[in-house]
Amino acid sequence: MRTTIIQFAPVFGDIKANIKKIREFTTKIKNTDLIVLPELASTGYKFKDRDEAHILSERVENSRYLELLSHIASEKGCYIVSGFNEREGEKLYNSSVLMGPEGIVGIYRKLHLFWDEKKIFEPGNLGLPVFDTGIGKLGMLICFDWMFPEAWRVLALKGAELIAHPANLVLPYCQSVMPSYSLVNRLFIVTANRTGTEEDLTFTGNSVITNPIGQTIAHGSVDKEEVINSEIDLRLSVNKKITPENDVFKDRRTDVYGNFSI
Repeated sequence: MRTTIIQFAPVFGDIKANIKKIREFTTKIKNTDLIVLPELASTGYKFKDRDEAHILSERVENSRYLELLSHIASEKGCYIVSGFNEREGEKLYNSSVLMGPEGIVGIYRKLHLFWDEKKIFEPGNLGLPVFDTGIGKLGMLICFDWMFPEAWRVLALKGAELIAHPANLVLPYCQSVMPSYSLVNRLFIVTANRTGTEEDLTFTGNSVITNPIGQTIAHGSVDKEEVINSEIDLRLSVNKKITPENDVFKDRRTDVYGNFSI
């Protein structure tokens, strides 16, 4: 399958402008099975407070942004993962959508809130779902979720072959550990980071696609808006063997250190 990252700097507070930018990027993509966009790609990141975030949020059922993604997915016959600012009732969530050619496949809400996000968003309440799609079994995490290996392992144990990871990374560590998470869980990871600055935050770009043997197979620049492509074979994620006698899941000593709830 062909996997694509759109690494860009959203225009803060302007959903219409971001819709236009994404549309312009996608017109250049001729053939892909999966597009992954950054965290909060609909609005930008640095809300001054919860009231500002609330004004810029959208409900799933009447979102201009999700309508755009649905149109692109249908038009191109592909799947799209993107972060967005979700409102449910009066609650706000830092969410990610999986959109397919027929519409919304699923929603994930960020479990691990970073810094001032704790003053704005509710912690995610939809767990760690894996979605069986026409292209494979996909899971989602968002940005600071990367710090918690339990989340990656639970998705892997649930059968995820690829984890899409929309991000607005500012710390300098994440991209360097993605190959390790891919290796120990034997799956593909697509980290779609953003570029640019918002107030005192500078985002680190360097979007990456990593494979089940711990290789970085595609890499973005630090500060350039760009489309990053890679051909991947999800069948590699099914094989959990490291040697003929060692399976990374079957060899786990859950009798010693317990088992994750999946």
